[in-house]
Amino acid sequence: MSIALEPGRDNAPALSVVVVVYNMEREAPRTLYSLSADYQRNISAAEYEVIVVDNGSTPPFDAKIVESLKGNFKLIRLDPAPPSPAKALNTGLALARGQVIGAMIDGARIVTPGLLHFALHGARLYERSVVATLGWYLGHDLQRVAIECGYTKQREDELLASIQWPQDGYRLFEIATLDESSFDGWFFPTQESNALFMKRELWSMLKGFDESFDAAGGGLLNLDTFDRAINIPGAQLVRLLSEATFHQFHGGKATNSPTKMLHEDLAAWSEQYFSLRGKYFSVPLPRSPPTYLGLLPTQILVPFFRSATDPVWPSVWIGSQFAPPFVKFNYDLWTDSYPQGSDQPGPSLATSLARLAQREFRHRRYDSAASIARLIYQIDPSHPEARHILSLACGWLREGEGAKKRSQLYHFAQARAHWLLGNYRQVLSHIQLIVSPHWRKFGKGVALFAVTALSRFRHPADIKARERLRIGLIEKIRRFYTRIFLRN
Repeated sequence: MSIALEPGRDNAPALSVVVVVYNMEREAPRTLYSLSADYQRNISAAEYEVIVVDNGSTPPFDAKIVESLKGNFKLIRLDPAPPSPAKALNTGLALARGQVIGAMIDGARIVTPGLLHFALHGARLYERSVVATLGWYLGHDLQRVAIECGYTKQREDELLASIQWPQDGYRLFEIATLDESSFDGWFFPTQESNALFMKRELWSMLKGFDESFDAAGGGLLNLDTFDRAINIPGAQLVRLLSEATFHQFHGGKATNSPTKMLHEDLAAWSEQYFSLRGKYFSVPLPRSPPTYLGLLPTQILVPFFRSATDPVWPSVWIGSQFAPPFVKFNYDLWTDSYPQGSDQPGPSLATSLARLAQREFRHRRYDSAASIARLIYQIDPSHPEARHILSLACGWLREGEGAKKRSQLYHFAQARAHWLLGNYRQVLSHIQLIVSPHWRKFGKGVALFAVTALSRFRHPADIKARERLRIGLIEKIRRFYTRIFLRN
C-alpha cells in the first residue's frame, strides 16, 4: 500500500513526528520524553505534534505514559499488526497535520534536545529538503558485539545515570558510538536516517513507506526509504551536525541480533530488495554535496575529527567525490595520556593493555586498537581509555572479515596483548599468522633437513617416530619465533 497525504490544515502545527513502538516498555518512555516540550529546546509545544503508533505490542503500550508528557501527543494502535513497521509508519503519516513530517521507524531511539528545532529549519531551507541524522548506539561498542561481551540493560541504565540524563541531552554523545550505518560520520554517505524529515509534499511524492517490505522489523525498509528520498529529482540532503538518535538495547531485529543470525537475515533481506528493486542495495549517494546545519558541542569533536581524517571504508570512498576533508591531519595531536583503570580487579593489567591500545591507535592501526580495547573491557568494563578507544575505533573490526585478513602488525599487537593476559594459546595462534607462508615453508624445510641429517646418524627408521621428531622440531622453531617477536 502507498499513501497520498492530504494538504495540511490552516490550524495545523508546523511539524509532525511519527514514532513506531513495539514491545518497548523500558525504552519508548525515554524516547517519547526526549520528544516532549520539557526536553526539546527552541521550539514550543504548539509548534509540533507527536503521533505514537503502537504496532501490536503485547501488552499494549501504556496510554498513561503518553498522557503524562508535555506537548501534543497522540497514541494509536494497530491490532492486529503486521510484523513490518511499514503500515504503522504510513498510518502515522496519513494522520500527520504538519507541513513538515518526521518519521522514526524505531521507538527505542532517544534523541537530542535540538532535533525538532533544527529539523524544522532544515526542511525549510530548500523546496525539497531531506533532513537526516546520524545513528548512534548507547554504549561504547557496536551493540550486538557489546551484548556478546556482557552489555546489559542494567549497564545501559547505569551509563545514562552517569551522565545524569535527561538534564543535558547532548551528553549522550559521551556514552555512545556511531552505528554501522553512520560510522563514517558527517562527511560520507550513510545508509539510512532513523529520524527522517521532509515536507509533506515530498512524502506524497515518495508515496510513504513501501509495505512490500514485509519482514519482521522491516528488513531494508528504512534504507530503501532514505535511498528513494535523496534520489527524488531536486532533493537536497541536509545533515544535522549535533542532532542524532541513540539506540537503546531492546532486542531489535537488525541492531541486537547475534552476528550469525544477522548475516542470515541480511541475506534474506537483500534478496527481497533485489526482487522489489531489480538490483542489490548499495549505499545511496546524494546528487549534490549535503548542507550542514546545527552546532558542534564539545562532546562530538573527537568523533567528528576522526570521521574527517580516517573513514572506515576507504576502498569505497577513495577516488570519489567523498575524499576525507582533513587528509593532512597531524596525527601527533592525538592524546598520549593513559588514564588509570577503575578499582576493580586487574587495574594495572588493564592500564598496560590500554597503553598498548593507545599506541596502536596513534599508529592508525584502529582495528588492532579496538580489539585490545575489547580485551580490556572484559577485565574492567568501566576503564575510561578502553571505552574511549572502542567508541572511536570499533567500526574497523568489520563483520565477516576473518583474522587471517589482518596485517602482521595487527597480529603482533594481539600476541603482545594476550601475552600480558597469559593466554598463551592465543599468543601462538597470532604468532603463526605473523610468520608468513614463506617462513613457515622455510621452517618446515629446516626440520626436514634436520631429520634427514639425523637419520644418517642411526636415527630410528620408523616412519612414525621420524614424523614425531619432525613435528617437535617445527614446534621448537615456532617457539623461537615467539621469543623473537615478543622480545621486540
